[in-house]
Amino acid sequence: MKIRLHPKSESLEMKSRSSRRWLPRVGSAVSVTRLVVTGAVAVGIATIITASGSVAPDASASPAHNWQTRLGNGQVASFAEWHETGAPSAIGIRFSADALTSLPTEASDHHHCVDRDGDGVIVHSKECAETREYVIPLPEAVSQREDVPFKWVLLNWNLRGHMPPGVYDVPHFDVHFYMAPIADVFAIRAGPCGPELVDCDDFAAGKMPVPDGLMHPDFSDVDAIAPAMGNHLIDLGGQEFKGEPFTRSWIFGVYEGQVTFYEEMVALAYLQSRPDSCGPIKSPPAVAVSGFYPTQRCVRYDPGANAYTVSMENFVYRAAS
Repeated sequence: MKIRLHPKSESLEMKSRSSRRWLPRVGSAVSVTRLVVTGAVAVGIATIITASGSVAPDASASPAHNWQTRLGNGQVASFAEWHETGAPSAIGIRFSADALTSLPTEASDHHHCVDRDGDGVIVHSKECAETREYVIPLPEAVSQREDVPFKWVLLNWNLRGHMPPGVYDVPHFDVHFYMAPIADVFAIRAGPCGPELVDCDDFAAGKMPVPDGLMHPDFSDVDAIAPAMGNHLIDLGGQEFKGEPFTRSWIFGVYEGQVTFYEEMVALAYLQSRPDSCGPIKSPPAVAVSGFYPTQRCVRYDPGANAYTVSMENFVYRAAS
């Protein structure tokens, strides 16, 4: 498919950085809402539902209301669980089993396109990001708390994987847990710069260094600045860089010198193996915003619900420094 470029595109006005509302409300009668943000970026947000059962192993945790969106013939939903003290015990997303057996077979949803050859025409099959994106709000019990910095999830389904070749070029999900407001994230534009083809000014903003102490030293800047995401700092000591197959990998996201998201990348094949695995997060020595932060990351199959979860767990309160 080809589309002609126009000098202006419609956009939906969203709340500014100073707003306390991180995500638009979605009415309970609406099954799917499509948001148009900075250049016709469309993402699905679905209605609020009630979680059933427990995902995290902590018996004292209680499930919160969550949001879900359709994925293939199934759903993916956010969830949160809490200790009796009020501290979060788990924040994550849950895939229904039928979602993983009916995933989209077209690599791109035709967002984040750029006229790479300068001919005035965008060819969707060649000039759009090869990913499919889904915005999933976290439960309001999370997103409205001042002491929990994580507000929403950007889920990316990558049918063909992505850079670097031979490492992450297998079908997998990117699960971004965002602290930055959605309007700021989707303002990061596509363009001609960097391996991920981002606007050159936005590429420079993604390269701004994080202040000393706010990033774990094992994570490196490899120019992985993507539209509507930001810069992805990679742990080059991971098993996938030592000749082993990629199963899952932890990433920190930064933009304009700030940590903006935590991310679990997980291979489809690994999810389908029905894992029950947790591991420590290489946490930065310090944080810029006080609140509860995870120390553990988990990927599990829940046989009772016939579902798969990707979660951040074992939260501790950290004061800004």
